Amino acid sequence: MNVMGDVLIPAVVFFGMYHIIKLISEHLLKRKLIKAEQYDKAGILEPPKSVSEEGNKYPSLKWGLVALMSGLGFIIIEVMRLVNPNLIDYHNAVLPIGILLVFVSLGFLIYFFIMNGRKKQ
Repeated sequence: MNVMGDVLIPAVVFFGMYHIIKLISEHLLKRKLIKAEQYDKAGILEPPKSVSEEGNKYPSLKWGLVALMSGLGFIIIEVMRLVNPNLIDYHNAVLPIGILLVFVSLGFLIYFFIMNGRKKQ
């Protein structure tokens, strides 16, 4: 096994254990506070933090644009591979990942500009 795996696996295990213990301890603490009728300290009566209504108004548009641009990115990758097979090697997949990330980012940017245009109107 390589050195990265020797460090990464225990780190992930301990990170997961830490979060599970933290989740359980917070639950038990809130339960004790609720039983002691200390609702304000437990934080259960606070309204949830609302997301901007305008930003959450068109979630299907956002994910539709991201899916469209991701598909377009995959098509561009495949066309580039068919035109020049030596250009994209799937064993060294940095270029295809870069192309895909650029297209996904373009999808989010298009959504951002559409939403900013609607706010100004």
